[in-house]
Amino acid sequence: MERFSEYRIMWVLVLFDMPTDTKKDRKAYADFRKNLQKDGFTMFQFSIYVRHCASSENADVHIKRVKSFLPEFGQIGIMCITDKQFGNIELFNGKKAQDAGAPGQQLELF
Repeated sequence: MERFSEYRIMWVLVLFDMPTDTKKDRKAYADFRKNLQKDGFTMFQFSIYVRHCASSENADVHIKRVKSFLPEFGQIGIMCITDKQFGNIELFNGKKAQDAGAPGQQLELF
């Protein structure tokens, strides 16, 4: 069994900016968010969702799944970073530093 490493464990980030002008646009936005949540993504900020993955192979599975339900309109970015990189994030609420603990609850069974 491979040793778990903060360089092997990955985080998938989905960043998006979608139109919400019409009822159809708002439904597409809501459906996209719901699909992200169904796939285990957690809101990090309003248009940034993250998901913890045990490996880059597992991250690839979720990236392909996100690509399968991309909306017709909007700008979507998908980024994959290591747990080590994610752990180096600095978060602030105004000028006050925040704890950079993992967003939401993510359970992994090994």
